[in-house]
Amino acid sequence: MTERDQTLGSPMFAPDYRASGLLLHVTSLPSAYGIGDVGPEAMSWIDRLAQAGQSWWQMLPLGPTGYGNSPYQSLSSFAGNALLVSPDWLIEDELLRAGDFQARSFSQNKIDYDAVIPFKHGLLEKAWTYFVAGARADLRPAFEQFRKDQEDWLEDYALFRALKFKFGGAFYLDWPAELVDREADALNRARRELKDQIDKVCFAQFLLFRQGERLKTHARSKGIKLIGDLPFFVSPDSSDVWAHPELFLLDEHHRPRFVAGVPPDYFTATGQLWGNPIYNWDAHRQFGFRWSISRLRALLAHVDVIRMDHFRAFAAAWHVPAGAATAQTGKWVAGPGANLFLVMQRELSGLPFIVEDLGMITPDVFALRDQFRLPGTRVLQFAFDGDSNNPFLPDKYVSNTVVYTGTHDNPTTRGWFEELPDNQRQNMSRYAKKPTVSSNEAAPALMELAWSSLAALSMAPLQDLLNLGKEARMNVPGRAEGNWSWRCTKDLLTDRAFEWLRNLTKNSSRSGQVQISNKGKALEAWVL
Repeated sequence: MTERDQTLGSPMFAPDYRASGLLLHVTSLPSAYGIGDVGPEAMSWIDRLAQAGQSWWQMLPLGPTGYGNSPYQSLSSFAGNALLVSPDWLIEDELLRAGDFQARSFSQNKIDYDAVIPFKHGLLEKAWTYFVAGARADLRPAFEQFRKDQEDWLEDYALFRALKFKFGGAFYLDWPAELVDREADALNRARRELKDQIDKVCFAQFLLFRQGERLKTHARSKGIKLIGDLPFFVSPDSSDVWAHPELFLLDEHHRPRFVAGVPPDYFTATGQLWGNPIYNWDAHRQFGFRWSISRLRALLAHVDVIRMDHFRAFAAAWHVPAGAATAQTGKWVAGPGANLFLVMQRELSGLPFIVEDLGMITPDVFALRDQFRLPGTRVLQFAFDGDSNNPFLPDKYVSNTVVYTGTHDNPTTRGWFEELPDNQRQNMSRYAKKPTVSSNEAAPALMELAWSSLAALSMAPLQDLLNLGKEARMNVPGRAEGNWSWRCTKDLLTDRAFEWLRNLTKNSSRSGQVQISNKGKALEAWVL
């Protein structure tokens, strides 16, 4: 092994590793409470994956959602989404009673956030009331220890949420100036005034973390490893920006000088204007990238591997002047590059990452990915434009790759195929070695291509396994409303679909198990 090999370590996937899994966000799980959660249905989902020979479950970001209910616009990089707390497990823990549930009828295939949010928050309020009154007194030491262990982020987040509640959900920049500026006297007054609300927020996080640990333990017992998702940027209205303004490029009024986005691409002709504040990487370097490392550790407490969203921004990000109407006026500005990954590798004892190297990718992005031997991402829906050198074609893959039929940003494969030009349909049919492919056959055909490819890991959204159409799409990039609401009903989870998946996985030699190394948070995947 050369000195360079010793510095960079091994690739995440061993050369002969082959496995597969499904992409499904927790909110999309079946539930009687209007939104999926980390309780019994999540346990059943893990059992289904295991029975079907799968090794991985990938979900979207788990943070508390803000604008548009998007998991990529979280109110905190460290907190969890309290809507994911399981009412069933609160009853089991004697923190709720069955009679506390009003007769409610929720849509089974869509999340009505306007109805679900007050309902779930009401249940958490009741659980807190019971806890304060003495229910489950044995949990109080664990709750107090949780607050101490998570103090670095939890107290700021809880105060942030309490203040948002006090000011009717207003953007934090619209709060009184002394709170925006975090003047010590103002913060201390707010902590005294809002103590009960702060305690409730902390308690909800305690419940969610406790339930999440139970779910992860069950996943490990079934041989299922969890892939989490880390958004590159943070929401402009978040406890992250409020508590650490020095880490972002803000003006004297704490407003972003530049906002994030991407130039015109596959999805939008004018680019995507996300509006997230841009990092001040000079400040991050000055502090030894501590905030970034803490953010990764927080997520790795709940998952085994992290999908790094918008990986290209580690090399260079698209900076758009604040106030611009579209993302077209931006420019590429260098990111932290290899310096950050060297710190990550040292602090985490490895790099348990899958990188999303999609979009407008330049050679420096691939160089950064390959320098650290990080597995990249390939999406089959991008493969059939007729270019024989298209990197999304399966014969172009290296083994250290994760292939998807589509992602949360894509249409379902059936919906995609129904809108596909005839020449691309023909290209796909030829590549799949089929005379023709119908809309009913498109999703199975892409899954077969993914599972038979050289990629170490093949993944598909549940919607593709179930062969669902455009009504089941999770997100349309660039659209502000109507996303993130799709849910799976119990009757869709047929034994027939999962038996087909089990056979596909077996025939593709992807029934391998995953071993997590015991060296810190490093992960290496090996066929057992």
